[in-house]
Amino acid sequence: MPLSKLESLQKTTENSHFQVPTPSTMMLQHPLPLHSNSTKFSIFASAFLHNLAPSSAHVMGLKISKRASSGSSSSSGNFRKTGGSVKHGTSNVYDQRTQERVLEEEASQISETGLKILQGQAFPLGVSEVDSGINFAIFSQHATAVTLCLSLPKRGNLDRLDGGMIELALDPRVNKTGDIWHICIEDLPRSNALYGYRVDGPRSWGQGHRFDSSIVLIDPYAKLIEGRRYFGDAKYKLTKFLGTYDFDSLPFDWGNNYSLPNIPEKDLVVYEMNVRAFTADESSGLDPDIRGSYLGVIKKIPHLLELGINAVELLPVFEFDEFEFQRRPNPRDHMINTWGYSTINFFAPMSRYASGGGGPLKASREFKEMVKALHGAGIEVILDVVYNHTNEADDENSYTTSFRGIDNKVYYKVGSNGQLLNFSGCGNTLNCNQPVVMELILDSLRHWVVEYHVDGFRFNLASVLCRGADGSPLNAPPLIRAITKDPVLSRCKMIAEPWDCGGLYLVGRFPNWDRWAEWNGKYRDDIRRFIKGDPGMKGSLATRVSGSADLYRVNKRKPHHSINFIIAHDGFTLYDLVSYNCKHNDANGENGNDGCNDNFSWNCGFEGETDDGNIKALRSRQMKNFHLALMISQGTPMMLMGDEYGHTRYGNNNSYGHDTAINNFQWGLLEKRKNSHFRFFAEAIKFRQSHRVFSREDFLSKVNLLHLCVTLLMQNDVTWHEDNWDNYDSKFLAFTLHDNIGADIYLAFNAHEFFIKASLPSPPLKRHWFRVVDTNFKSPDDFVHEGVPGCGSTYDIAPYSSILLEAKS
Repeated sequence: MPLSKLESLQKTTENSHFQVPTPSTMMLQHPLPLHSNSTKFSIFASAFLHNLAPSSAHVMGLKISKRASSGSSSSSGNFRKTGGSVKHGTSNVYDQRTQERVLEEEASQISETGLKILQGQAFPLGVSEVDSGINFAIFSQHATAVTLCLSLPKRGNLDRLDGGMIELALDPRVNKTGDIWHICIEDLPRSNALYGYRVDGPRSWGQGHRFDSSIVLIDPYAKLIEGRRYFGDAKYKLTKFLGTYDFDSLPFDWGNNYSLPNIPEKDLVVYEMNVRAFTADESSGLDPDIRGSYLGVIKKIPHLLELGINAVELLPVFEFDEFEFQRRPNPRDHMINTWGYSTINFFAPMSRYASGGGGPLKASREFKEMVKALHGAGIEVILDVVYNHTNEADDENSYTTSFRGIDNKVYYKVGSNGQLLNFSGCGNTLNCNQPVVMELILDSLRHWVVEYHVDGFRFNLASVLCRGADGSPLNAPPLIRAITKDPVLSRCKMIAEPWDCGGLYLVGRFPNWDRWAEWNGKYRDDIRRFIKGDPGMKGSLATRVSGSADLYRVNKRKPHHSINFIIAHDGFTLYDLVSYNCKHNDANGENGNDGCNDNFSWNCGFEGETDDGNIKALRSRQMKNFHLALMISQGTPMMLMGDEYGHTRYGNNNSYGHDTAINNFQWGLLEKRKNSHFRFFAEAIKFRQSHRVFSREDFLSKVNLLHLCVTLLMQNDVTWHEDNWDNYDSKFLAFTLHDNIGADIYLAFNAHEFFIKASLPSPPLKRHWFRVVDTNFKSPDDFVHEGVPGCGSTYDIAPYSSILLEAKS
């Protein structure tokens, strides 16, 4: 739809004059989340509909309200049952007399609106095409009135009434099955229609209700969302968002030779990235219409291949409102949400990531093109998903767009006083283990797997998903179990961020059914502390590079269930980790109170940018040390977009609201550092992938972790060249990873301020040590993939540096 029309919808219309009575107390309290829609309806119908007897009372009809400048006109009329072959039929519980009256009154509706209104059906939720027309179905347990609002293309004056909205008030005695409100319209267009709902109900905030019928709400099951067309277009910052649909387009052509990469988890190298920020900068060299889009990612696949990663983890790509901070005066009203952790809808791809302002349908198609291209390059697609909260904020500064107004008490965790519980740090918390909400999340995940072919999910603040309705932790959360056991999701990677803002820290303890991986926050902290030179961290380093067996050697869990990372989107970039001791977040508008204070960073002697050559050289060594440690660790490595060239946010460790070079990939800097910093990072990734000793299926057999003490056992996967584990002041660790064909790898990390003369172990029979890595050297000598011969019986390891030697014949 054109923007001018969308903007005209911002002015809300008056409520329908038609008032519906309070619905019957017979409601579906517990939908069946693990069944298909057809099964759900069958069970639902047998359990509920057979109790309904034909009514001899007057059946209230559906009311159509269109408010014109001269006033309002309305007429009432009933409607007939959906006919023809449909996916899920509804039982006819009305007697013959009622049906005759329905048919008689239907004509008045048709004459006024040109629309043929039918009863509709309860499943599937959302919008579906049936033989009789377009069906709409929405869940609300506590609503007393639901009105479908439509804006139709090419309908002349009728479409301009009420800012383009036609409003159809649903009769709860006809258009309601259990807790699901539904209606079918015979002759709606098969695409380009906009729709939403007005929902009314109890106004008792103390009981957790937040109904407001003045707001047109987004269908939680809308598969496409229409809003402003261009990201960050301030002229339309207050644009409303509405659902839309498309039954006209042909199915996407995935190609005859298309296949999923199906990369084993132990072999993944994950690249966390933001779709927009990856190519939004002018330095990307892309056409302006392509920058910051799904198609922009396709254009830069050669860079991903050159780097060597084989999985991208995309920051949120569900529809969100980048202008949410600018809807009212506040200290953050200069910010534009570029990270996207503020979901409006769980099914629709972010429409402003379409090229050239193409809108939701184009966004959907181009997202698939992106996935297809990445898969064709052997790169998997993992989505960062936010099911712990939504964009609707808290009660003080609410931004009601959907769930809050449809049924707040069902969708959100609510305290005994009716106030929203906040375990997400964002004002609200989804009631994830409530059956209806749980089914919504499952349906969303299945949709992204079936429709968009994604390979896995990283669950933001996943500990929230492990809480009950009152916020108490659950040992076996129904949602986590349902995701784990779901057949559609069985091929997907599942990654938890195992903490939340309520203090539920589950690293190593996340309910997993031997399947879920976790962001390993202890890996991040321990590696940071050792490399920067904290004392007492040698045993911790050994534990983490060995796969964190203290956390994951339980039941059938594997080293790859540890997602090893040093840097992620929130926090310092790798460059800033070695350049700043403190966060510098003043630009965020919160007086520096936002962002983490425990960064375990070290500025190498000067805070921020400097021209001091020695400090710059030390920072370069430290970045290489971090990256080498990450790539030789057992487990699944993850790196952040931009670290391959040394991106800086100038000390801002919470840059979610800056649509600028602070977040945007700087392709000019990449080119400048292509033969130095980038080269080292790419070589390290490729070396890992070509040496299986770094990605074992099982934990290293020679590691025994007890109070951070590592001792030798009988088998021979690793040899620790250490006999003084209890030396608190020791900041040096050396070890050999053994390969059963003799291609051993020797590694040493020196976090002291002085040289260490390390005695090298004897290489395997008929082999010699070749130097592959010495981070103290400049490029290209810092990484020589084929190795440099000539290593003697000792090696002088420079301060704050690391080496890797390979045994070769």
